[in-house]
Amino acid sequence: MTKLLHRTIGSTMPRAVAGEGIYITDSEGHTYIDGSGGAAVSCLGHNHPEVLDAMKAQMARITYAHTSFFTTDVAEELAEQLVELAPKGLDYVYLVSGGSEAVEAALKMARQYFVEVGQPQRRHIIARRQSYHGNTIGALATGGNAWRRAQFKPILPETHHVSPCYAYRDMQAGETPEAYGERLAGELEAKIIELGADTVMAFVAEPVVGATLGAVAPVAGYFQLVRRICDKYGILLILDEVMCGMGRTGTMFAFEQEGIVPDLMTIAKGLGGGFQPIGAVMLSETIYRAFAEGSGLFQHGHTYIGHPIAAAAANKVVEILRRPETMKNVVRMGERLQVGLDAALGQSAYVGDIRGRGLFRGIEIVANKDTKEPFDPARKINSRIKKEAMRRGLMCYPMGGTIDGVHGDHVLLAPPYIIEAEQIDMIIDRLAAAIDAAIAG
Repeated sequence: MTKLLHRTIGSTMPRAVAGEGIYITDSEGHTYIDGSGGAAVSCLGHNHPEVLDAMKAQMARITYAHTSFFTTDVAEELAEQLVELAPKGLDYVYLVSGGSEAVEAALKMARQYFVEVGQPQRRHIIARRQSYHGNTIGALATGGNAWRRAQFKPILPETHHVSPCYAYRDMQAGETPEAYGERLAGELEAKIIELGADTVMAFVAEPVVGATLGAVAPVAGYFQLVRRICDKYGILLILDEVMCGMGRTGTMFAFEQEGIVPDLMTIAKGLGGGFQPIGAVMLSETIYRAFAEGSGLFQHGHTYIGHPIAAAAANKVVEILRRPETMKNVVRMGERLQVGLDAALGQSAYVGDIRGRGLFRGIEIVANKDTKEPFDPARKINSRIKKEAMRRGLMCYPMGGTIDGVHGDHVLLAPPYIIEAEQIDMIIDRLAAAIDAAIAG
């Protein structure tokens, strides 16, 4: 009998005992391709020797120093690396221990910024429906997934939501992508005006939506319109790249493909690659100066932020991500994955859309391809796909409630960046078989 409170109570979980490259092995000797990187975490696979060596070297120096007393070389080096990588406009780094913490910190930065600059009336947060920004209270409130919010709604702070950029389902017949983006931007502007332009502090969005929609990228020009609106009303743009960032979409930061720069950006999963819990907020010079020239502090903190071993692991992960061959492989294998999925699943009566960027791909499952009607949620198609995939030695990331938090199913793929062509093909074959079995069952 387990003494752990597992996410799903009563389920029998296989025990992971070893990991190597893109594979995880359980205690029964079964080996699984990590086709989702866990939850888009293991960007360099498992047991990468260079990362392990960096962690061991740091352990021999110092394992912990509280950030109210000390900084460390590895934390300083990590911040320098990230600022060097980021486009001009993201000039400072605040380290945390994960994605939800990063979003909480970014929200607090936005609020404190406006207090520091003499606009304390700015308090409203606008995000998008069917978004996910983490499971802590502020992050959960910001997220727009109805199922995740439902039972906790009485204790969530007030937030506001507009439509996601979800062209597969929401772009109208005869509407061009440009017109669709303009319509969504108009909705955002209308919400700002409704709330009172001088009371809104931030708009929060994932550049490519991950867990809740399944690798949904925006239409061209959408984020440029969003940036323009935020600038017009003096609102901070927070981009959540916890899942889609750090090379996952084929560029180091997903927003680079949109031709904009946010005021605040969150990163986490691919930053540490699963070797240690770590996340970060990157912030602009303007926000940093408001703190530095105002109260002289950022009124926030956690015990394990800037942890030396986590920073050492992330330093090495980022160093590897910066090597030209790493991003080239993400782009090349991402293209192979998309082409292969199109060939294997594109004609399926139960696959409505195959989408994404780089090694971040989503497959939306439907009951009727022509009408886009989803399966009855009672069938739990997403859970069945996960089970059938595991039986075939594949880890993928299926999710339900794609459309509104209740209806709709999709599968997210986010394999490690070190993956090779034949392994991509194995993922496609095993997933296609799993989808067929789940629907037939």
